[in-house]
Amino acid sequence: MNKRKIISIIGKIILIEAVLMIPSLLVSAYYRDGDTAAFACTMIPALIIGLLFSMVKQSDKRMSSRDGYFIVAAAWIIISLIGALPLYLSGGFPSYWSALFEIVSGFSTTGASVLARPEELGHGVLFWRSFTHWIGGMGVLVFVLMVMPMENDNSMHLVRAEVPGPTAGKLVPRMRTTSMILYGIYTAMTVVLLVLLLIGRMPLFDSFCIAFGTAGTGGFAVNSAGIAGYGSAYIEIVLGIFMLLFGINFNMYHLILLGKIKDVLKSEEVKVYLGIVFLATAAISINTFSNVIGVGTTIRNAFFQVSSIITTSGFATVDFNFWPEFSKHTLVLLMIIGACAGSTGGGFKISRLIILVKAFLAEIRHIITPKAVITVRIDGKSLDKDTLNSTKIYAGAYMILICVFTWILSLDGKDMTTNLTAVLSCFNNIGPGLSQVGPMNNFSVFSDWAQVLLSVAMLTGRLEIFPMFLLFAKSTHDR
Repeated sequence: MNKRKIISIIGKIILIEAVLMIPSLLVSAYYRDGDTAAFACTMIPALIIGLLFSMVKQSDKRMSSRDGYFIVAAAWIIISLIGALPLYLSGGFPSYWSALFEIVSGFSTTGASVLARPEELGHGVLFWRSFTHWIGGMGVLVFVLMVMPMENDNSMHLVRAEVPGPTAGKLVPRMRTTSMILYGIYTAMTVVLLVLLLIGRMPLFDSFCIAFGTAGTGGFAVNSAGIAGYGSAYIEIVLGIFMLLFGINFNMYHLILLGKIKDVLKSEEVKVYLGIVFLATAAISINTFSNVIGVGTTIRNAFFQVSSIITTSGFATVDFNFWPEFSKHTLVLLMIIGACAGSTGGGFKISRLIILVKAFLAEIRHIITPKAVITVRIDGKSLDKDTLNSTKIYAGAYMILICVFTWILSLDGKDMTTNLTAVLSCFNNIGPGLSQVGPMNNFSVFSDWAQVLLSVAMLTGRLEIFPMFLLFAKSTHDR
């Protein structure tokens, strides 16, 4: 393990996080909400520590794959521990652990909150918690690679460890250029959404926060009424569409910019993703029609919640705790499935679902005709054995961890529906669950230790399991 290289990179990450707090500090100062000191008291020590760490001399600049995984996991934990300080120092949270849960929920783009009335927080803190959605959506390390020069092989190790999905690739030969392209598309889409929200007469401050949450598929609201509080069908439709757009693999947008629209239209992942959204919206609309006045309202409510849950955004316009059981079960399935690989969404990922289904069908064909050469293909390309094996291992680990987290969480004394959907919500980075953690409730029902456990679940799910476990593996720390 290249410890000096790791310390230097983590130092630069801490520096960048301190700089990223500047907009929130300025917002706090503008609104005079009294939280500027909370940001200053966090930023100054972070700048000093980050500067000292980044100045560590490196005898060897090379970085192994395990170093990359270690840096990603350690960086996400450290930025969460530091990022929680302004929230705690502002006095808006009962304990540091609640503030940590909130900021982990922000960076991991989960959107689960312990707050019943977020509007009671200062504007600076509200801005920071929503801004962490935007930072974490595309990836903290992807952002770092955009602003910090790094050897191409080293940067690829970081991307493989952080970018969600069964595989991670480059849009262009240099990873830094790839990061700039991704963030360019990401920023442009966020700006378009911001303008559309302003056209819908959403207040400027709210528009920024909601745009950050939608782009990162996070879901923090700035008031207790949530999206429903704006009373605008236009805003709901715009957000529903943009949540879907941010849940699509960003490589597709790069292909569109290159004029390769046919390649996008041939994408199996996009077809399955949109097909699931259509079927789920239709099924829930039919199932809930008798509960709502008007066909348009029924379809809009169903579409918004399907879009919000499958992309793991977590915004809500209705309390689906009171929907029929079929509709609630449908939403739970969407929680598990999640969005596309290479998007800002969480969950198991559409691409992995496709791979597992095709692998299952291939196994059936192999049993029938043992001598036949059968391959699993995605978009006409054969998948290598490593990708197939890693997908199967991930699926197994995913199911085991959901069971383990739920089992441990049951010690906090909540009912099974609350525990299971809380874990599914946090591990898949969604936000709301069912029962006591439904869309109109919050996670304050859990004790401090349970919130820490759920924070671990959020980070494990966002980093897709392996980096978090490699962080504590003995072999990772060996020379």
